[in-house]
Amino acid sequence: MPAFALPARRRNDRSKAARIRRTLAAAATGAAVLALPVVGATSASAAAPAAAPATATAYRGSLDGWIRQSLTVMAKHGIPGSYNGIYRNVMRESSGNPRAINNWDSNAAKGIPSKGLLQVIDPTFRTYHVPGTAYDPYDPIANITAACNYAAHRYGSIDNVNSAY
Repeated sequence: MPAFALPARRRNDRSKAARIRRTLAAAATGAAVLALPVVGATSASAAAPAAAPATATAYRGSLDGWIRQSLTVMAKHGIPGSYNGIYRNVMRESSGNPRAINNWDSNAAKGIPSKGLLQVIDPTFRTYHVPGTAYDPYDPIANITAACNYAAHRYGSIDNVNSAY
């Protein structure tokens, strides 16, 4: 029976169920895409070196890529942190918006609002900026890397940060 012939309540239930199925399918697809390199790897391919190092431009517009590029920079500079620790903090601080700015907290009241993915204030960004990244607190890789550098000095690692820092 076509949807237009159903009573209004049943049509709404069907469309609500369809929306839920689509949402779950999209979420599962995203998880599957992230897992593809791991699932498809064999012991031989997993041990093979990468063909070419990734560049920052390869990750533009992608939170996953920004985190991975930041981890690469962090490893070169001995800054501890994990993908999960960074992701958890980014989601809490900015919901993944690299242009996020906090214009209402105590820092903003002092004229130094928190900015970017991990909501870093300018003095902290300048102090903990990591060479090889942009000198822009809104740049995702620079913001993540500077925030992780700060968290490493203050808390041992971004992984140890579980609230505003």
